[in-house]
Amino acid sequence: MRVVLFGAIVVASILVAYFMTTESQNKKHLRVIQPNQIIEPGVVPNDLKHVSMGHRIGDFSFQNQYNETVTLEDVKGKVFVVEYFFTTCGTICPRMTQQMMRVQERFKGNDEVKILSFTVNPEIDTVEVMKEYADGHGAVKDQWHFLTGEKEMLYDLARRSFFVLKPAEAQNLGDAGSDFIHTNNFVLVDQKLRIRNYYDGTSMTSVDELMEDIQVLLDEEK
Repeated sequence: MRVVLFGAIVVASILVAYFMTTESQNKKHLRVIQPNQIIEPGVVPNDLKHVSMGHRIGDFSFQNQYNETVTLEDVKGKVFVVEYFFTTCGTICPRMTQQMMRVQERFKGNDEVKILSFTVNPEIDTVEVMKEYADGHGAVKDQWHFLTGEKEMLYDLARRSFFVLKPAEAQNLGDAGSDFIHTNNFVLVDQKLRIRNYYDGTSMTSVDELMEDIQVLLDEEK
């Protein structure tokens, strides 16, 4: 009887170990992206190109569509998605906004997930303009922030923290006839302010992956 009982315990232990190992192998793990790993030509400033560890999103302070100040402190410890756009864009931005609406709907009411939409054209995109645009696309207060402010600060953050805009000398005129170009990239940032991946904000398939990866980051904190 003891031999049978011992055998049953051994078998149960093997099965538990097997299923735990299988689950661990099947669980997705997102890499942390450092500046030296970004292959998009020209988007990483020369002084950051060789940084291989420790990159974090830098401090910022901008106004959202409610004329409230939003800073880095407001998203520390949260998972957040970043895009750069402008409200008068008639090309990729409307598609990006539609996809970001899907992200908001998926995590609606979850205070651990934030969306930050930074303008690249603050001369036009005032607080009032951003409020109208946000309301027109169902942005939930305190979850989806449309941010505007000083152009130099917006661009510096894009270039040195998120790596989504090329340095000024490498840029061509954008479709708004200004000195900027915008990107279709969505950037996923984790609770420790680290970049975890980039996604095509015009692609439903890519944004599906983004939403899955947001959940991965949320589950990691449980």
